[in-house]
Parts: sequence; C-alpha cells; structure tokens
Amino acid sequence: MAARAERTASAAEAFGETPPARRSLLRSALTGAAVLGAGLAVGAGPATAAPAVAPARRRPATAEEALRELAAGNRRWRTFHERHPDESPAVRRELTTGQHPFALVLGCIDSRVPPELVFDQGLGDLMTIRSAGQVLDEAVLGSLAYGVLELGIPLLMVLGHQSCGAVRATVEADESGARLPNHIQYLADRISPAIDRTEEGDARVDATVDANIRLIRAQLAAEPDLAAKVDSGALAIVGARYELTTQRVHRIG
Repeated sequence: MAARAERTASAAEAFGETPPARRSLLRSALTGAAVLGAGLAVGAGPATAAPAVAPARRRPATAEEALRELAAGNRRWRTFHERHPDESPAVRRELTTGQHPFALVLGCIDSRVPPELVFDQGLGDLMTIRSAGQVLDEAVLGSLAYGVLELGIPLLMVLGHQSCGAVRATVEADESGARLPNHIQYLADRISPAIDRTEEGDARVDATVDANIRLIRAQLAAEPDLAAKVDSGALAIVGARYELTTQRVHRIG
C-alpha cells in the first residue's frame, strides 16, 4: 500500500493532488480491438507538392508523462495556443490499423467540456467515456476496464467541472424532496452520497462537484482489476476539475 501511495503522489506533480476506495466490477474483458475500415479515403495534398509531414511526437508511456502532456495541452487551450495535434493525413492513415491512446478520461456529457479540446489532443490520443456527472454503471465500468486491461492505458482521469448540471439537479432535488424523471433520478441516486451538507446554496453545489469527483475516483480505485494495475505501477487513477470561467484543469485530491 505504501508503494501504491508513493506512485500516486508522483503522478500528482503535473496538476497537483491525490485520494481513496469502493465497489466491484465487470470481470469479463471486452474483446476485439476496434479497427477502422481499410478503405478510408484520405484527402490528398496539392498535385504539385507533397504535404508537409509533421514529425511524429513521442507518446507518453507512463502516468506521469501523460499528466504532463495533458497539463501542457490544457495550458495551450486556455491561452489560445492550440496545436490541434494528430490530425494529419499520415496520422489518419496510421490509425486505420490500430490505436494507442495514452490517457483515459471519464468526463461529464456537458457540451462545454470535451476532453480532446480542453487538453488540446487529437485523433488516437485520448479514450473518452462520458456520462452525466461522471456517473458509473456497468457499461461505463466495462468501457474503462477495456481501456486499461486491453489497451494498457497508464492514466485514468475522472474529470468533473464547474457548474455541473447533474450535480445541481441532485442537490436541488435533495433539498426539495422532489423526485426527478426516472432516468435522471438514477443519476441523482448515484451522485447524492457526495452531497456536501456543510455548505449552502451555490457553495453546496460547488463543493459537491469536488466531492463527487473524489467519490468516483475512490470507487474506481476499489475495483479489483484496476487496483491490481495501480499496485503494479501500470496505472494511476486521478481526479481533476475543469473551470468554465478560466478553462483551467486542476487536480482534486
């Protein structure tokens, strides 16, 4: 356990923090890597000259490297210096034969927080799974397990965000006693254990966003297959939050 905590602490450097545990997962690994059709047409460059080929960038191989790459990409995003990497014809052709994403991001469905944009990443760089409030269910857990167990992704980030509508709906329903429409109530039932009752009003919603990130990270860290990868040093599970007002991503411990 000490070694596991030490590894998680070193992975914290890029954004800044760490957390705990809970729950039991879909054991059956999904099989068969998704391979795009070989007949994909890629637009050609001008007939008079071959298109410039960007040098292949070194892909992060560890959680620490992945965190640094995501931090650098978020810095480009929030300062309007995006590079839009890995969109070239060469990369598109290469991706028809396989994928090697370096980070797995569990984010919210909010249209203002697309991970590929806020981290300035391109095709084949991130595997993203999104649900309202980052809520876990068997399909989400199975998808996360696929990324870790089948593709060997070294970093799993739980990415919450400022002004999360799913969190607000959960807090307001809890306060009023109202029942939400069926499927939305399902989300609220899973977010409600994270409600921070030490705060009031908007502060309660904001604090619950952070508490929900910690809760989900702890639940993932308690999954036996994922915990085994963390213990072996092959995986880091981290929590982070995106601020809509500044476009900055920072660690939630």
